[in-house]
Amino acid sequence: MNGNGGRLGNAVGAIGAGKWIVAITVMLPTLIEIIDTSVANVALDHIRGSLSSGIDESAWVLTSYLVSNAVIIPMTGWLARTFGRKRYLTFSVLLFTFASLLCGSSTSLGMLVFFRVLQGIGGGALQPMSQAILLETFPPREHGMAMAIFGVGAMFGPIAGPLMGGYITDALSWRWIFYVNIPIGLLAVFMVKMFIQDPPYLLHRRGEKVDTWGIALLTVWVGSLQIVVDKGQREDWFHSDFILVLSAIAVLAFLLFVIVELFVAEHPVVDLRAFRNISFASGNVVMFVAFFNLLGSIVLLPLFAQLLLGYTATLAGLVLSPGGIATLVTMPLVGRYITRHNPKHPLALGVLLCAFSTWTMSNFSLNADFNSLLLPRIYLGFGMGLLFIPLTTLTLSSIPKPQMGNATSIYNLLRNLGGSIGVAFSATMFARRAQVHQSRMVEHLTAMDEGLRAAVAKGQALLPSRGVPEAMAEHTTLGRIYGQVVRQATMMGFNDAFYILSWMMACVLPLMFLLRRPTHQTVPTAGH
Repeated sequence: MNGNGGRLGNAVGAIGAGKWIVAITVMLPTLIEIIDTSVANVALDHIRGSLSSGIDESAWVLTSYLVSNAVIIPMTGWLARTFGRKRYLTFSVLLFTFASLLCGSSTSLGMLVFFRVLQGIGGGALQPMSQAILLETFPPREHGMAMAIFGVGAMFGPIAGPLMGGYITDALSWRWIFYVNIPIGLLAVFMVKMFIQDPPYLLHRRGEKVDTWGIALLTVWVGSLQIVVDKGQREDWFHSDFILVLSAIAVLAFLLFVIVELFVAEHPVVDLRAFRNISFASGNVVMFVAFFNLLGSIVLLPLFAQLLLGYTATLAGLVLSPGGIATLVTMPLVGRYITRHNPKHPLALGVLLCAFSTWTMSNFSLNADFNSLLLPRIYLGFGMGLLFIPLTTLTLSSIPKPQMGNATSIYNLLRNLGGSIGVAFSATMFARRAQVHQSRMVEHLTAMDEGLRAAVAKGQALLPSRGVPEAMAEHTTLGRIYGQVVRQATMMGFNDAFYILSWMMACVLPLMFLLRRPTHQTVPTAGH
């Protein structure tokens, strides 16, 4: 054995491996898991046709993975304590890899949905465990760089997923979007076996009494909430009995879960006492809102381009891509910066830049050109690059190592829920506000309106010369006027949704004062 094991400290041991080998080991399976949250989106139509299913039915290919993934994430810390981190990490990667094989081999939609559930169970633990291992492997002064590594993986996945999924589906078939995970997963299992070891404090935590009620309630409330968020807009929210019942179940199960975890369970599956740490609690709120803003805006932006400006899917994708590249470029630079300087400075700038980007989007018009759409997305990319690493460092660096697994599980759950709820909220707000604006504008389209009468008269005079029968001229003119009203109302709905997102982002700025700077960064070290 060489001296590398000492450099890793007591948290994670390795034989002949340094911290960078450990980083590659944990990020390899995490990256394919993050990619799999979005890789099937673009292949959904191919899957539906191949397995002879309807559009609503095929959507469960996405929902089943997200639900099982969300349920497992908050349990990760407890499962790692109970079974041992190395053993549980190995099992998770194996299950994810084996489930990928089964997904690709599915011959019916029911089989595919079931295997996607297994894939989500295997993949859910990978993000929080990777984050915990990185924070324990790298010394405190290098936590910014550790989170830069994790952040690049977290941000690269949603960018690469749709691109990979589309290319593989077109070049081979949809089954290969799952098969490509197999060699990577097997390599990851080998590397985990070689380079990851349990920290000493986990070795003494096994054999705890199982928090059965906590696990059951957690599964019910997270699963119900994820289905509500995913299906709500399609089911018209609380006008649907299905959504209403699931929402009531989610709220009741959540309240019971909090009571059980705080006052009943001897060894809670999720230790909510972590929120007594004001820096941790504040950081989770900021991260929730940041991903709420990010995913909400990048869902609305391509819709705006396609619905109102006539962009193709490829052009709409080109609007989004540079923002992702901006994030990837910024993260490593910020990771190095905060090893010497106060992380609050880039964090505050990132929050302001994210708020400014969505405020700029709220001023879009029907005359917006490509650059007008591209620049706010790039601002948002830089903002997230400035925000993600300092926020994660400030939120988690004050957590003791024995509680790190629990803390990263909560942090990743709230990040994912922020994104899911942000997408649902933004889509709903856009649709509702567009309806409100359309109703108000239509109120003025009456026979008494002089402007309308003048426009109809002009249309009746011009359209016959352009091939429209004179008897149809009035009807055609009114149809075109109504079409313009719908376009204007739709644009205003987008503007309102972006405006609300920008103010939500700006409102978390005061929480910067509650985030505590890591003690190892208060004084410059000799090594710097």
